[in-house]
Amino acid sequence: MKTTFEFKTLTDFTDYFCDEAACVKHYTEIRFGNGEYCPHCGHTEIYKFSNGKRYRCAKCKQDFTIKTGTVFGESKLPLRKWFMAIYLLSTTSKGISSVQLAKHVGVTQKTAWFMAHRIREAHQQNKGQLFGKIEADETFIGGLSKNMHKAKRMAAIKGTGGAGKTPVFGMKSRAGEVRAKVVQSVGMLDLHREIKSNVAQGATLYTDGWVGYRGLKAEFNHSTVDHMAKEYVNGDCHTNGIESFWALFKRGYHGVYHQMSRKHLQRYVNEFTFRFNRRASKMQSVFSDVVERVANSAQLPYKTLIQKAV
Repeated sequence: MKTTFEFKTLTDFTDYFCDEAACVKHYTEIRFGNGEYCPHCGHTEIYKFSNGKRYRCAKCKQDFTIKTGTVFGESKLPLRKWFMAIYLLSTTSKGISSVQLAKHVGVTQKTAWFMAHRIREAHQQNKGQLFGKIEADETFIGGLSKNMHKAKRMAAIKGTGGAGKTPVFGMKSRAGEVRAKVVQSVGMLDLHREIKSNVAQGATLYTDGWVGYRGLKAEFNHSTVDHMAKEYVNGDCHTNGIESFWALFKRGYHGVYHQMSRKHLQRYVNEFTFRFNRRASKMQSVFSDVVERVANSAQLPYKTLIQKAV
């Protein structure tokens, strides 16, 4: 989506989206950028009501708004509040809590939590494969061992230190892009599956010496560093880039969010990877990208967000 406006500060942003009409105009241009259509059946002949807020399909006769069928759903909140939430969540390097988001946008904490997860749903990661030099590493998300009861702490720090925590696996291209996913385990089966799905055969792969990475040399130019022997760089081989991303993610986890349930963890991971991958982009480009993703993302009902994971 090519933007026709520019802002470098929050003041620029609020000046441009000064009222609801400006937000509706911008969102309509994105939603119907390739022509008007019915979100119910896809038909391209639609009628607009005189109030300018609703449409009707000439084929299926159903009414709809520009929010219908998107992450916004049939939200009663004005688009200006949604736009402010998108801006704040997409441009703050370590994220923003639902409590702070509620204060800035002017909604309840419960509403802000719901808005944030809907926006994270639009932060989906890129598909396709990574090429060139790729760093891969795993981490564990959960409470700090030092805050646990002694008995639980001793169990948690055994082995890889991931007991009772959720494993997340990540890959970073030396060209800049990060991919990350919540996995069932850091065993060979899960790690190999993710690597082969995201990294092109023949690429150069850098990892540590964890046993889950064994057996990859047949498809990749695989080199390792031995962290157990305090080896962190071996020529061009290191995992400093992906570890820096994990450090940023954990600063957001411990300093802003404090707790991420396994059910919603992938959305938080998507949020951080999106911001990291767009860190060099202009603010208006990042904002319009998220709005466009929202326009093309399916609804995410509140009931779905709060129901217990099976």
